[in-house]
Amino acid sequence: MPLTDAIPALLVLADGTTYRGWSFGATGTAIGEVVFNTGMTGYQEVLTDPSYSGQIVIFTYPELGNTGVNSEDEESDRPQVRGAIARNICHRPSNWRSTQSLPDYLKQNQVPGIYGIDTRALTRKIRMFGAMNGGISTAILDEAELLEQVLAAPKMAGLNLVSEVTTPTAYEWSDPTIPAWEFNSEAAENLGEPFTVVALDFGVKRNILRRLVSYGCRVIVVPADTPPEEILKYNPDGVFLSNGPGDPAAVTEGIATAKALLLSQKPIFGICMGHQILGHALGAETYKLKFGHRGLNQPAGLQQRVEITSQNHSFAIDPDSLPTAVVEISHLNLNDRTIAGVRHKSLPVFSVQYHPEASPGPHDADYLFEQFVQTMRTVRQAVGSGE
Repeated sequence: MPLTDAIPALLVLADGTTYRGWSFGATGTAIGEVVFNTGMTGYQEVLTDPSYSGQIVIFTYPELGNTGVNSEDEESDRPQVRGAIARNICHRPSNWRSTQSLPDYLKQNQVPGIYGIDTRALTRKIRMFGAMNGGISTAILDEAELLEQVLAAPKMAGLNLVSEVTTPTAYEWSDPTIPAWEFNSEAAENLGEPFTVVALDFGVKRNILRRLVSYGCRVIVVPADTPPEEILKYNPDGVFLSNGPGDPAAVTEGIATAKALLLSQKPIFGICMGHQILGHALGAETYKLKFGHRGLNQPAGLQQRVEITSQNHSFAIDPDSLPTAVVEISHLNLNDRTIAGVRHKSLPVFSVQYHPEASPGPHDADYLFEQFVQTMRTVRQAVGSGE
């Protein structure tokens, strides 16, 4: 697109820093927490991941939109971000799966974006001073006026955004058009009777549900405020606590539900926010990271084993609050030594702070789904034998 035809756009951060660029996607104004993602691929999965609800994402990779968008790479039914920030934008994508350009996709879904700014300088600022609220606008080009709106917006700490992304009603997951890139679609064929898993939806990604099904699970997704007694009526073999946006400490209903489910001694597996909520249910606390972990190459591990993982989170479990008499750390983020995984010492319960389902990202941690299934199998056999 010639710049003579481009629409001017303004980005203002809460500290008063301003950037002027050009609009892509929808016009208008978007306010949210400004964070950065370092992945070189997977922009559509990032944009549609419900964990990004309430946030404006800086893409550090300088070219965005080259492969367009398609229905297979969506992690939910629409973009979940408040806005997008890029260096360069491709208006004419080239990929055999592409059905639409990225600017047209965001415009259709009313998500504003700004490009033509120095994303490297912006990312360095966020790294130095931390994630902060910001605003993108094509309608408000006066810096002081947009800053006023940014300062009036609530901060992420203390914010419960789960109600904006959870399913309104329970449903059984089915995916009749399994993507061509599915790398383990035959795994369930040799696992015998399926395991029933109830997934508590705090903002679940579609590929998590695909991975559970690929390992022989019948997956029932329920709203985040579903009471524990309703969950147990499904007689699940296991319970999954999903990823999601906002401050986990504010999701008090989910924490109470997870705490009650621990008493059932059902196998429980948590990912990302589900990991944090499980931490709260076990008696730990969480805190907000300076700028979070968002990318595809975060090393995590313990005891000589390292996994390269996909991560997207702003909060972490406080290690000093962890009840070590009953819970142990299973993984650390090897960049900053924050907790990346925990497991209960006596109950069939474990969780990780990263995304083993990838999409986008590596498959190093996919074994965790098999581990969950094996845990359910062990418990089922123990119950069947009367142990």
